[in-house]
Amino acid sequence: MPDLSVEIESWPIAGSFTISRGAKTAADVVTVTLKDGAHQGRGECVPYRHYGETLAIVTRQIGAVADAVQEGLSRNDLLRLLPPGAARNALDCAIWDLEAKWGGTPVWQLAGLEREPAPVTTAYTLSLGTPDEMFEAAKKAAHRPLLKVKLGQQGDLERLAAIREAAPDAKLIADANEGWRPETLETFLSDLLPFRLSLIEQPVPAKEDSCLAGLQSPIPLCADESCHTSKDMERLAGLYDVVNIKLDKTGGLTEALRAVKRAREQGLAIMVGCMVGTSLAMAPAVLIAQGAAFVDLDGPLLLAKDREPGLHYEGSLLHPPEPQLWG
Repeated sequence: MPDLSVEIESWPIAGSFTISRGAKTAADVVTVTLKDGAHQGRGECVPYRHYGETLAIVTRQIGAVADAVQEGLSRNDLLRLLPPGAARNALDCAIWDLEAKWGGTPVWQLAGLEREPAPVTTAYTLSLGTPDEMFEAAKKAAHRPLLKVKLGQQGDLERLAAIREAAPDAKLIADANEGWRPETLETFLSDLLPFRLSLIEQPVPAKEDSCLAGLQSPIPLCADESCHTSKDMERLAGLYDVVNIKLDKTGGLTEALRAVKRAREQGLAIMVGCMVGTSLAMAPAVLIAQGAAFVDLDGPLLLAKDREPGLHYEGSLLHPPEPQLWG
């Protein structure tokens, strides 16, 4: 039976990372390792304060099921023992990794995917700042094909004008992080048309997104904070065009695979996203990024230093993980 260890790590961000709810300078992560003789499996998660998660809470949640894990807890058992969230994500991904190492079979085959994962193009995120700051950031990243820009505060039109001037050819995703108001959204969407946005992520607060019912948005809308597990997909299909699936929200790859399947059954397109973390957190998400309409797995690119071995990025082209990292 596997031995379980839990470690808290802090990975400095290159500069700072700012969204509409605040800024941070480091990615604080929880890493789970399952060891069984010569084999080990790992998983990483990022506690999400917006949902009441902290490093202490997540480590306690993992500790609460440690005995069950060491007695051979299955991934399906884990779904019943822990709620969706960061703790379950780290454990679930570590179990997948260990199973792959046990049998010498890659996770993509264990998961029943039709083909081996291929490289995907990821968005690159521009942190929220002044128009001048975002102009300079966009200018440095203008060679990248897809930019995700953090918005959600007064002055967003000026920010987008600056970004579009600096990166005229890049596709743009606007991520408001719940920062826009339902009562002004319809007019604001018209104001956004000159900036040729490919997608708008979570324009309004999740608890108020019923206002999107019947809205004829000229720009596709994506659920992020409104989207957690496969159980959400039926409701979201009446409000959004795309859903952002993140393993720290679904509580691991097991539920993420179910969420992708259910979303597609509801006619929703898929975006695969991440918190700011290391390559170990991104690696399992590469599997669900296969065939996704949008991929946002740039966490390691935002860090001052990534773990080694890490994922291989060629510009914005993200290659699948090597077994030494995960899977």
